[in-house]
Amino acid sequence: MTTTQHSPASLEMHHPSDAACRSFQPVLELLGRRWVGMVLLAGQRGARRFGQYRAFVHGISDRVLTQRLRELEQVGLLERQVIPSTPVQILYAPTARGAELLDAMQPLFDWTARNRS
Repeated sequence: MTTTQHSPASLEMHHPSDAACRSFQPVLELLGRRWVGMVLLAGQRGARRFGQYRAFVHGISDRVLTQRLRELEQVGLLERQVIPSTPVQILYAPTARGAELLDAMQPLFDWTARNRS
C-alpha cells in the first residue's frame, strides 16, 4: 500500500472545521442506518409505492421499510403523497434535498467501488 504525502497547506485546505464536523454527524448517523441508502436509491430509480421499495431493497422487512420511509420523510429527503382512492394509495418520492444528497454521495460511491477489497 502506498501513502500520499500532503503538505500542511494542502491538509488545511481540505480540513473541515469542528463545527462542520459536528453538524455533519447527524447526517452520517442517518446514512449509516441499515437500508437508508438503498431506500434512497430505490426512490431515485423510480420506486414510488411501498411494494416497489420492498422489491428493490432485498431483505428488508415491512416494519423496517415503514420505519425508514417515515424517517426519510421526517428529515425532508422523501415526500409522502396520499391519493384518496379505493384502496388509498400512498406514494413516496425523493425531494429535491433527497436527490441533492444522493448526488453529493456519488463521490463516496465511486471511492467505495475503487477501494473494495
